[in-house]
Amino acid sequence: MKITLEFDGIEEQEDVRTALDGYKWKLAMWDLDQLLRSTTKYGKSIISHDAEASSEEMETAYKIREEIQDILESYGLNLD
Repeated sequence: MKITLEFDGIEEQEDVRTALDGYKWKLAMWDLDQLLRSTTKYGKSIISHDAEASSEEMETAYKIREEIQDILESYGLNLD
């Protein structure tokens, strides 16, 4: 499959960069999700990787991870 993206002029330079960086954004979101997952699944603290997460930190990580998934879903996106 071949896809062609066309942008007119220098004023659309940011749109070009956004289009080209889509995969990087997905990887960044994946990394964030995995960081939160390590807290919810394994009890690892985000603040101090050597420490155990508090129950509040685990609950917060769970809620943030859920929100990210809801936002991605609302845009028709997923991390899989």
